[in-house]
Amino acid sequence: MIIPMQYRLDPKSGNKLSALGFGCMRFPRGIGIDLAKSEKLVLEAVERGVNYFDTAYIYGGSEDALGEILHKNSLRDKIYLATKLPHGKCKSYGDFDKHFNEQLKRLRTDHIDYYLIHNLADTDAWRAAVDIGIEKWIAEKKASGQIRQIGFSFHGVQTEFLRLLDAYPWEFCQIQYNYMNENYQAGRLGLQKAHEKGLPVVIMEPLLGGKLASGVPKKAAKLLSEASPDLTPAAWGLKWLWDQPEVSVVLSGMNAPEQLSDNIKTAETAEIGTLTGGELTVIDKVRAVFKESYKVPCTGCNYCMPCPNRVNIPGCFAAYNASYANGFITGVTQYMTSTNVLHSSGGLKASNCVKCGLCEKKCPQHIEISKELANVKKRLEPFWFSALLKIARR
Repeated sequence: MIIPMQYRLDPKSGNKLSALGFGCMRFPRGIGIDLAKSEKLVLEAVERGVNYFDTAYIYGGSEDALGEILHKNSLRDKIYLATKLPHGKCKSYGDFDKHFNEQLKRLRTDHIDYYLIHNLADTDAWRAAVDIGIEKWIAEKKASGQIRQIGFSFHGVQTEFLRLLDAYPWEFCQIQYNYMNENYQAGRLGLQKAHEKGLPVVIMEPLLGGKLASGVPKKAAKLLSEASPDLTPAAWGLKWLWDQPEVSVVLSGMNAPEQLSDNIKTAETAEIGTLTGGELTVIDKVRAVFKESYKVPCTGCNYCMPCPNRVNIPGCFAAYNASYANGFITGVTQYMTSTNVLHSSGGLKASNCVKCGLCEKKCPQHIEISKELANVKKRLEPFWFSALLKIARR
């Protein structure tokens, strides 16, 4: 029996949105986005009932790829399309149209169903946009039908999120939220307040950049498996979100058929209020294991990249966390692979960092990157590291 996708109502528009949304930031890549692989995933997702697709101006080729796929397969009118305005690049009123029109061209469409002000971190950033006329611009685009629903994505502190909710008559919002980030950024309180205002809430980073899926510490994985052998760690993370009535759409950056299949299977059966007290207790225990094992809350979003000094920042942090979660040897091996330290140029290792601070200005998690890279260097480039490299390079 085929189980249909579950949908949740957007009370502002009346749209029925698929519980699982497709996050297009992590389309499969080779040299650039692999269009063939991405197309197969999008087609399968639509066939299985996914109708919400999220991209952004700054997602390196994502808008172009999604636009090409939707156009080629006549899918535009079958889905709700979400993308985001890079408000930081807008210094004058004309810049709003400049970027928006480019997005319409990339996406091969004449309207955006769900348009977000991207990474709106505080009310100061919103006021700066207001000062150059964004409210008037939004009104014009809404009147013309080029923007159907207006919202914002958020990376900041909870108090600022609550202020932003009251700063404009938003029609939806997007927050980072997962069982490890229950009280981080907007957090559960922000989720509830947005819901109280009648806003559909879209969830990003539901699996913490994959850490709640493939990066689960062994001890935590055992806890989950013993509690429910049929559920993958990713399914646990998604079920925790869909259990909550305030959650409208959960975005997942699926770049492999197995991920898509598993997530859709979970979405088809995950309903509000179905997690038992025992299951919630298991998640509490898993959360405690993660807190012991994961040192840097990097999601691998790559906003910090490229580094002018050739540091693979997300790769360094992934290996560093793995060295605690999965063992030191695993971490060192991953570090050597992800930083290409055997290359004659010196690779992309943490010790290349000169503390310029450029990355920290871009990090939506507000990580003290320079400080944490020093910790990576200390742990994964110990005194014998240089000697090991010399032997390996022979």
